[in-house]
Amino acid sequence: MAEAVPGAEDVFGPGLARAVRYAELLAEHGVERGLIGPREVDRLWDRHLLNSAVIGELVPRDARVVDLGSGAGLPGVPLAIAAPDLEITLLEPMARRVEWLEYVVATLGLAVTVVRGRAEEPAVRRQLADADVVVARAVAPLAKLTEWALPLLRTGGTLLAMKGASAVDEVTRDRDAVARAGGTEPRIESCGVKVVTDPATVVVVDKKVVGHRDRRIRKDR
Repeated sequence: MAEAVPGAEDVFGPGLARAVRYAELLAEHGVERGLIGPREVDRLWDRHLLNSAVIGELVPRDARVVDLGSGAGLPGVPLAIAAPDLEITLLEPMARRVEWLEYVVATLGLAVTVVRGRAEEPAVRRQLADADVVVARAVAPLAKLTEWALPLLRTGGTLLAMKGASAVDEVTRDRDAVARAGGTEPRIESCGVKVVTDPATVVVVDKKVVGHRDRRIRKDR
């Protein structure tokens, strides 16, 4: 079950052994800790590890990344394994999950920071402000997620919200709320199409340049 599947070496490269070890940890402890459901054990690679890692296609090199509501470490841990140049912080409010994340980071020897807290807390916003990218998987509806994520981003930074089959409906329903929160028009991207059997569906929202439109209008007048 923890053995790598086709496509894993292409995605994780030199980090494949770490990815295998992470899969072993999830298989051994994930269900009992409430991190994954019992049915997820047999599909750890396609549904979780590879699906998470391939969103790196949308992340610039050397970016500062916050994994909001990291939980089991998804997508942040696979992303850190596949792209070790990234500066990744795993943000999680629950103490027992923070303990798990710290255990995983130490066991795998990852240069990753674990922070306990919620994105809406002022102290967390100050600590993690000006990130290049915020990633999130199964955390909240797009409208609420945008409210939490955009204050953590630098101007022009990007929220990557992994949404699966709900992506189109959420974009249609929440686009006005996203705009009010300071985000650009949401767009949907598929990642890993050529390398995995279960590509990741991601809603992408950039943080607007505040006042950009107003300055242009005043200049035209």
